[in-house]
Amino acid sequence: MKKIIIALLAVLFLSTPAFAEMKIAYVNLQKALNDSAAGAQAKSEIAAQAKEYETEFKIKQDTFLKLKNELEKQGALLSDNAKAEKLKEYQTQIAALQKFQNDARRKLQQEDEKRTQAILKELSDILRKFGKDGDYSMIIEKSEGGLIYVDDDMIDLTVQLIEAYDASKKK
Repeated sequence: MKKIIIALLAVLFLSTPAFAEMKIAYVNLQKALNDSAAGAQAKSEIAAQAKEYETEFKIKQDTFLKLKNELEKQGALLSDNAKAEKLKEYQTQIAALQKFQNDARRKLQQEDEKRTQAILKELSDILRKFGKDGDYSMIIEKSEGGLIYVDDDMIDLTVQLIEAYDASKKK
């Protein structure tokens, strides 16, 4: 047991100079994604598309509510056939409204994911270049709950990443 502890301590002390030579930086990809021009544009376009879907949904919902009110008001006066027909139309519109809402949500989610992945790939390419050009041993992503402690001397590349990404998009 003592030999194992001594061996572990020896490895720890002998490997310390290797850690001293490491150049480590971190980057907040979520901030870069949100603050970059392309990220802000993507967010704005998706919000505009969501607003269009919402407007279309309200129009469909108003049509549905008119049918519902009509069915409630005229329900007792209608013949069984007419009442069954209106009820069937009502149920069809409920299903169509729910389908529209689910489809819109899915499309927005897919578009957001597609754009996010494209931007993250480009950011990743820029970070690789930063890593090589800056002789970094490691660039760590700073996410919620990811990094527990960051030394003040550790380099934050987030701002440089945003600037480099925005500059690459202007070319």
